[in-house]
Amino acid sequence: MPKYSVENIDPEKTARAYGYELQCSPKHSVNLARALKGMRLPDAKKYLEDVIALKRAVPFVVHKKKVSHRHGMGPGRFPKKAAQHMLIVLKNAENNAEYKGLDPENMVISHISAYRGREIKGFMPRAHGRATDNNEQTTDLEIVLEEVG
Repeated sequence: MPKYSVENIDPEKTARAYGYELQCSPKHSVNLARALKGMRLPDAKKYLEDVIALKRAVPFVVHKKKVSHRHGMGPGRFPKKAAQHMLIVLKNAENNAEYKGLDPENMVISHISAYRGREIKGFMPRAHGRATDNNEQTTDLEIVLEEVG
């Protein structure tokens, strides 16, 4: 069972889900998690679907060097792959809430965090019998939904 970074939550009012070793960018996931924190569940799902459809950009607050500005905001991007993985984990948390008997329409994202996962080793063969590391970074993601009045 994965360890969550948040404790002291009421198990009767919360539902949670964990995405382990998702093959998407940790940097994109951190900015996307920052944008989603505090959103209501239906709004967050709509937001992620708009990001996947390249309709709404995600404001980049960290890891934003040389990121172009988007209409109506500062630096931003469309992290499609990270949004797809995050939507899957968010739907898992929603299903966990339904299983507990909670109302998913009245839930907000009280805690969300994305951080680096395991590195998948790889290499690229080069000339003269050499090789260069070509590793793939994975992301761990945890989401806690909380029911509000």
